Amino acid sequence: MDAYQYVKDKQIVIFELDDVLFPEKDYLLQVYYLFAQFIEYTEQKSAQPIIEFMRAAYESNGTEKLFEKTADQFAIDMKYKHNFDLLHQNARLPLKLLLYKNMLEFMQELVVDRKQIFIVTASNPEQQLNKVKQTEWNGLEQYLTVYFVEELGLTKAEIFQNILNSNNLSPNQALVVGANKFDEQQSKLINLPYIVSLEIYR
Repeated sequence: MDAYQYVKDKQIVIFELDDVLFPEKDYLLQVYYLFAQFIEYTEQKSAQPIIEFMRAAYESNGTEKLFEKTADQFAIDMKYKHNFDLLHQNARLPLKLLLYKNMLEFMQELVVDRKQIFIVTASNPEQQLNKVKQTEWNGLEQYLTVYFVEELGLTKAEIFQNILNSNNLSPNQALVVGANKFDEQQSKLINLPYIVSLEIYR
């Protein structure tokens, strides 16, 4: 079925960012690249082996204790954990983040059909804002309303409900597009229709 059939009777569509609109790894791997370059500059340790190690560790086990593993492998002082964390929040990326092609086309269709687009994103607000600022939106940015869950101190379900209330809509007039069980559970709490972002590609 054409992805747009999911929203033909909807007024608004709510998205998460990571692994929904673009691959989270596209951001993280650039952060790791910048950190390795920083270590090369400050400690005269070759950046390339550090980059390769961090990429492999991330692809095998995700972000868990990634700095500690890297520090142990390359004898990097723990004082640089602060720089590592800070880069996640304010890194100036070498390359802009690119939307999944089909997701870009889907969102463009939403705009043409005058449907409202919301982004409700969890994780560190500064980091998520940094991602938003460094994404190539292809003109879509003017149609986006973004909510940062941690900044508001509300659950996703509460933010979803507030969006419905402020637009005088019922749950069946909206759709949530997510990528994990948590997003699905939060949607179900207020009876919001939900689809996994991968379904957009079929």
